[in-house]
Amino acid sequence: MSEVKISAESRTEFGKGAARRIRRANKVPGVLYGHGAEPLHLTLPGHDLLLALRTPNVLIALDVDGKTNELAIPKAVQRDPLKGFLEHVDLLLVKRGEKVTVEIPVHAEGELAAGGNLLEHVLNALPVEAEATHIPESVTVSVEGLEAGASILAKDIELPKGTTLAVEGDAVVLQVLAAQAEEAAEGEEAEAEEVAEA
Repeated sequence: MSEVKISAESRTEFGKGAARRIRRANKVPGVLYGHGAEPLHLTLPGHDLLLALRTPNVLIALDVDGKTNELAIPKAVQRDPLKGFLEHVDLLLVKRGEKVTVEIPVHAEGELAAGGNLLEHVLNALPVEAEATHIPESVTVSVEGLEAGASILAKDIELPKGTTLAVEGDAVVLQVLAAQAEEAAEGEEAEAEEVAEA
């Protein structure tokens, strides 16, 4: 996993007014916390942060005020619900070699068995424990030929070396459903039409 370098400034102004001023300057207010240290309030460059956050669980090398270099991962990101711009970010301080618990996206590949079956993502992201500098970006699971009623459990997913599950092994991640709801709805519509015609 690559590191993204971002220059940040510590901030001493708080509250809505200060946050609005920061956002108007195309920057994002944030907080860096962890390892029992006092939370550090930061101002981060909006565009650089937005690009970095395109990678899930990105490792950010923070240059704070040109003095301290810290490693962090995003823990909580707040976006404007309508426009989607970044409003605030919480960053978790990490050290090289340290294990962290994160959620990684689950991608399904392959075709389900014929018959109009549907794939349900019970867990969109899989909780795992990995070294902070080696967090996998995602896991891919084959659903080739799975029939209705089949499910893939967390313990069935092959994880990269050094990564372990942070959820019960019996937790359902993906399951295949028979497409009955649509057929039933179509049947009800046909009955309703017949009644209307009579």
